[in-house]
Amino acid sequence: MKLKLSIIAILAISVLTQIKAQEISDTSFGKGLINFVAKDSSFSIKFAPRFQVRSISSWDHDGNQYGSPEHNFIVRRSRLKFDGFAYSPKLKYKLELGLSNRDISGANDFNRNTPRYILDAVIMWNFSGNWELWAGQTKLPGNVERVVSSANLQLVDRSLLNSRFNIDRDLGIQLRHKTNLGGHFLMREKFSISQGEGRNVTEGNEGGLQYTARLEFLPFGKFKSKGDYSQSDLKREAKPKLMAGFTYNYNQDAVRERGFAGDYMIRTDGSIYETDQTTIFADAMFKYNGFSFMGEYAKRTADDEIATELDGTTPTGDIVLTGNALNLQAGYLFKNNCEIAARFTTVEYEAITTALPTKQYTLGFNKFVVGHKLKVQSDISYTSLDGNDDNITFRLGFDIHF
Repeated sequence: MKLKLSIIAILAISVLTQIKAQEISDTSFGKGLINFVAKDSSFSIKFAPRFQVRSISSWDHDGNQYGSPEHNFIVRRSRLKFDGFAYSPKLKYKLELGLSNRDISGANDFNRNTPRYILDAVIMWNFSGNWELWAGQTKLPGNVERVVSSANLQLVDRSLLNSRFNIDRDLGIQLRHKTNLGGHFLMREKFSISQGEGRNVTEGNEGGLQYTARLEFLPFGKFKSKGDYSQSDLKREAKPKLMAGFTYNYNQDAVRERGFAGDYMIRTDGSIYETDQTTIFADAMFKYNGFSFMGEYAKRTADDEIATELDGTTPTGDIVLTGNALNLQAGYLFKNNCEIAARFTTVEYEAITTALPTKQYTLGFNKFVVGHKLKVQSDISYTSLDGNDDNITFRLGFDIHF
């Protein structure tokens, strides 16, 4: 399967390269490896590969002292991204494929035990005025940190809040609209109905559907270059800019431990345990003159956290991950394109999950060579479980995005 995908990617690049040989483009680094528009303006395509490499060193505390470090070197992400428009500039599309082990892992009986190559496969139709209809597989309108591309992160990776409680990608439709409330004040409304089991599911739909609604308020107008969904104030906003968002997500009869992810809660007779899950988010992004701040709160609840057999009393061993989390993150970009950033995250779980409350403190340093397109990042994190010394982790990596 990997060989097949590699051959497809090579052929795609070869064809696009031949097309480019006949057209002159003014594209430059960071704006796509290939940027093509048909002569009759009937379609366009931009091809932009990217990858991230990480070095991770971790020290665990045994109750008395920190032990010997464990080292790990990984290709955290390696992706091929295609986007553009088809037939009309009002009909846009995005296709993104993942190649790294972290991108494609998660094979199970519900995706025919195959690698999960497809991240995004979505069309976006601006059918009237400020209305857009999205259809396909893509990120749901969840917490701002998750919707920010992994290519545009301020620290080496996302927070514990995001890894425990985000709602990620799903298959379905989304309706999006924006409203001017007067002056520069902008409101954006986003609604989604999706399958509820995450990306690349082929053997569904198990359980019920997933419903998501999000409202965003921008009282001081738009950010430069969509900066409300890109971390760090690389554009050095001349005036204060704020985006405050609120998301409500309801996964009816969810069949996985975290709704879109985690194990399917399968009983011994082969049937699947179902329970309603609700996740809420409140978040904000603020930028001004090199300073940036992001704050998030998340909470997940479920009707019945403990999965049971058909008799309703015998546990299957599966538990829905419920609880809440707070994440605060800030940074300042100096004029030499170096940045210092800090993050504090706290996660508390419902007692029934038996998971311990966690706090994490992170300090990071970035050097932007060509914005987020070419950068070197490092951070160090101290993590404690239930108030006890637990772990120190140092990460170093670089990103390159054509």
